[in-house]
Amino acid sequence: MSCSRLVAVLLLASSPAAVAEYMVGGGVEGDSADGLSVSAMGGLGLSEQTWISAAAARNSAELGTGRKIENLYADAELDHFFDPLGIRIGAAYWGDSDILESRDARAALYWRGDKASVAANVERRNFDLTTPGTDFSPGRRISFSADGVGATLKFDLGESTDLRLSGMSYDYSLPFRPIEDDDVIELISVSRLSVINSLIDHRASITLGLDRDQRRWELDAATSEGAIARVRRKSYTLRYLVPMTRSADIEFGLGYDESEIFDAVTYFSVHMFFYGLD
Repeated sequence: MSCSRLVAVLLLASSPAAVAEYMVGGGVEGDSADGLSVSAMGGLGLSEQTWISAAAARNSAELGTGRKIENLYADAELDHFFDPLGIRIGAAYWGDSDILESRDARAALYWRGDKASVAANVERRNFDLTTPGTDFSPGRRISFSADGVGATLKFDLGESTDLRLSGMSYDYSLPFRPIEDDDVIELISVSRLSVINSLIDHRASITLGLDRDQRRWELDAATSEGAIARVRRKSYTLRYLVPMTRSADIEFGLGYDESEIFDAVTYFSVHMFFYGLD
């Protein structure tokens, strides 16, 4: 599960309108480029209007040279709904200490009605990037930041159909120059799970959801542009959530990811969610 998907699950779990007193879940995702992600998440209702949630994931992929890279993602968020307005604040870590680390803080102010909701999102990301050494110079550790602004809009198209639009744009504290270092290019191109690919200039997504007999289908299309090499990436994902019991769901995901710099991959995921109900 990618970090963006984990945030989406946190947003769903942190809705004070949910009937669950708590939620725990986890799962795995693998792709045709030998990438693997394992994730766990949970949420707890502190009151009818306040929800706290957290998630963690470990992604791994192999470089063409046989070297293996691993990225860790961790996230925590607090949501309070004043009706009809609400606020969310969160913090996250995303990185590999040998390559790139990101420590993030975000906040959102949202309005939610019976048929629609809209949120204004801001984010601050602080990075530490380690450049590889060469025969002539040692590697360097570079610190920089990015400020992000965006919005999320969700509205009902009918009794059982909804549409969600989301976008985010980032302004970095330093300009990125064209890359000629083969090691850095390999880190970008090795996998969609590479931590370097979290350096996003802007991203946007659209999700169509359909509820049928306690089952939910979601079709998601997303696009982004990298900040380092201005590489465009597109992904398409179909998800199917079905109840196992009154207090447990299982979700299957099938997707396709393509980029201008790494080979197109397909991926499949399975996640399970357990709820403590009122």
